[in-house]
Amino acid sequence: MIFRRHFSFLALAVRASSNVLRPRQLALENCPGYAASNVVDKGSLITADLTLAGPACNTYSDDLTHLKLEVELQTETRLHVKIYDVASNVYQVPETVFPRPSSAACNAADSDLQFSFTEKPFSFSVVRNSTNETLFDTSGTPIVFESQYLRLRTKLPSSPHLYGLGEHTDYFQLSTTNYTRTLWSRDAYGTPNGTNLYGNHPVYFDHRGGSGTHGVFLLNSNGMDIKINDTEGQYLEYNTLGGVIDLYFLAGPSPKDVSKQYSEVVGRPVMMPYWGFGFHQCKYGYRDVYEVAEVVANYSLAEIPLETMWTDIDYMQLRKVFTVDPERFPLEKVRELVTYLHDHQQHYIVMVDPAVAYQDYPGFNNGADLDIFLKTDNGSIYKGVVWPGVAAFPDWFHPNTQNYWNNEFLSFFSTETGVDIDALWIDMNEASNFCPYPCSDPEGYAVEAGDPPKPPPARNSSGRVIPGFPADFQPSGSISRRSTDRRSDGDMLGLPGRNLTDPPYTIKNAAGSISNLTLFTNLVNYGGTVQYDTHNLYGTLMSSASREAMLARRPERRPMIITRSTFAGAGTKVGHWLGDNLSDWDHYRYLIAEILEFAALFQIPMVGADTCGFGGNTTTTLCSRWAMLAAFSPFYRNHDGDTSIPQEYYRWPEVAEAAKIAIDVRYRLLDYIYTAFYRQSTSGDPLLNPLFFMYPEDANTFPIQYQYFYGDSILISPVTEENATNVDIYLPNDLFYDFWTGEKVQGNGSWVTLDDVPFTSIPLHVKGGSIIPLRASSANTTTELRKKDFVLWIAPNATSQAVGELYLDEGDAIEQPNTSHISFSYDNGLFKMTGSYGYNTTSVISGVLVLGASKPAGENATVQFDASKGSLSLKATVPLLEDFTADLSS
Repeated sequence: MIFRRHFSFLALAVRASSNVLRPRQLALENCPGYAASNVVDKGSLITADLTLAGPACNTYSDDLTHLKLEVELQTETRLHVKIYDVASNVYQVPETVFPRPSSAACNAADSDLQFSFTEKPFSFSVVRNSTNETLFDTSGTPIVFESQYLRLRTKLPSSPHLYGLGEHTDYFQLSTTNYTRTLWSRDAYGTPNGTNLYGNHPVYFDHRGGSGTHGVFLLNSNGMDIKINDTEGQYLEYNTLGGVIDLYFLAGPSPKDVSKQYSEVVGRPVMMPYWGFGFHQCKYGYRDVYEVAEVVANYSLAEIPLETMWTDIDYMQLRKVFTVDPERFPLEKVRELVTYLHDHQQHYIVMVDPAVAYQDYPGFNNGADLDIFLKTDNGSIYKGVVWPGVAAFPDWFHPNTQNYWNNEFLSFFSTETGVDIDALWIDMNEASNFCPYPCSDPEGYAVEAGDPPKPPPARNSSGRVIPGFPADFQPSGSISRRSTDRRSDGDMLGLPGRNLTDPPYTIKNAAGSISNLTLFTNLVNYGGTVQYDTHNLYGTLMSSASREAMLARRPERRPMIITRSTFAGAGTKVGHWLGDNLSDWDHYRYLIAEILEFAALFQIPMVGADTCGFGGNTTTTLCSRWAMLAAFSPFYRNHDGDTSIPQEYYRWPEVAEAAKIAIDVRYRLLDYIYTAFYRQSTSGDPLLNPLFFMYPEDANTFPIQYQYFYGDSILISPVTEENATNVDIYLPNDLFYDFWTGEKVQGNGSWVTLDDVPFTSIPLHVKGGSIIPLRASSANTTTELRKKDFVLWIAPNATSQAVGELYLDEGDAIEQPNTSHISFSYDNGLFKMTGSYGYNTTSVISGVLVLGASKPAGENATVQFDASKGSLSLKATVPLLEDFTADLSS
């Protein structure tokens, strides 16, 4: 490996004492840092010893005196830097939770990145070889590595363009002055900005325009504050509660390249079923199975397509997982509901929480028999309080937990005898605990808080006819119309003797103490790790276990699982909804930056918000706008809270009209975005793109967060101000076409005001150079949609060229028996279709439309010119089974 070694001739420092007592506690600025020695350079790998370079400062805990450095050029675009304790006792993220990426052992001469270091005090930098630009530089601020605190700071250019470090609802481009981003999972009702939310993704993208983009990922699951400030020069600083320094540097150089390279580290997103991209409906507070059936029927009566019906925790008996309420959601009625949905090509999903009611019932007893619940230090089952009242929590590290989870799913969600769900929703997995720390009396707290809440009065029907449902759903007389292991040296389980509930360094957890309103951080997991270190992994561990349980039910079908809490790499198992937002215009706007963070940066592309908002009451104008905007997020679900007014789309004429238009366009474009999703699942190329991803050298795009590209070709520019009908949108210096009219629009790198945008519309523009496959018409379900023919829209660029693609498969199987991957090209009138055609579809291309076209010189009976729209159309039947060429220029 090529590296630079710098020497600093400082006086030799006294070696720190290794006594248990810490006689000195010095301010961070007095910490000595480390000195490097025994450097071994093997070309693609550097190792060194790091020794404390002076008296220990012990600011927040004991300084570790001896560390190891490993630097590896893993690929031409990825550099791995790891600093850890010599004995390897300090906690590291388990490989069973986060598998490490493979290494190709790149030659230094081929690498895009160069590692340099100074021996004393030790610091390092990462440089881009092609430009000699420094990307990361720790000099000037010594590394602090203590038993309960790490500090690592890098210099940055002034006014940098930084993105990532989620989950948050702050600006998409991060503030660079006095900004702290805290990572610590919490139940964050209302998703307030400036606070830590449900998930943890310690990766940032540093975009430097024409100089390139790079990414930095810290693999560390401990609680942390990441500070960005410009008071001592511009810098970014990690402050963690423990763990090791485990950094991956991604060279880019384009933003899309960084995203793809990050997917190589965290894993490629899992492919979702085709039907999962349909429209979903849910509400917390559906009182019984009859109300759920009414909602299904009402969507049908309103002629608004509904792909999937969801039920929140209302279906449970007093909020106990793996139960149904025998009076309000009797099993036989729920099974009838599911049968009705399946007979109508629709789907059904329910929620499962990790908290298991501490009561005498099979869900708890089965877990207790297998000894899978987290325990206190006296060996008793740890108790918190959640929806069912006093609750126990699975220890996802326990070897019996997967068996327990599988068995509960196989029984309760049995296709033959249980609730036959099609996908899964998991919630409260930060993990949430309603009982404030120290929660000395969970039973008393549950009673005082009223958990579980009293269910609504039972009834034997809704009191209204539910069209299409069986007689037993109708009012009487009506006629239906159709154990902990001992630790050993080198186990990476965490150092002994730490304060696991009140660490000396306090992160800015919005809930206060790190044990407050969650699992106690001194709980020991099976195998010896502790919640102090693994808290941020709880949700992703539940996600993994739930995917395995769903596969146990249906081994050959893609499990769609939507979770609340995530960690880096969660996209390999699940999708994510953005939690308990609010029905206001701020949260409508937050949606855009959040879906970009998860899809474009964090590699969790199946993402969306509770459309129209969860908490509070929506309005017709807000819900109309939101229905339009959310149709262009990968996951599309209307969901609101139990105290909110009902907000199903059919309840207001204007919202119903907006929803019909939104779903019509979404479904016609479903194969376009499904293709983009497949591309991300195989290459990491994001299906949603911030504007700077597409125009990385246009500085005007860097801060834009209210516009984005759906796929690579469709620019989404929603109206974002309350009750407004106009919006200022930015059009880069490129050619676009109005999606609704086909009109050619030349962007010139400036802002344009669009007036009179109805609440039933949203500004959309097709990027020049694109070929977009659309279904010729929409449908009521995705099953029927798949039977529709295709049309192609060709939107030529300034040189009259365009490209596009289409991926086709069966839509639901994990192992696809046959697929088609078709490429389209257009070059000055010559259209070509090439590719592989393994999927035998009866759908054909029934038309090709060229936007912004001129009248052809010659005559062609199959090519028609529309002078009013400036478009050419090819009327033909083109099977999607073989290559095809057509000359549209004459």
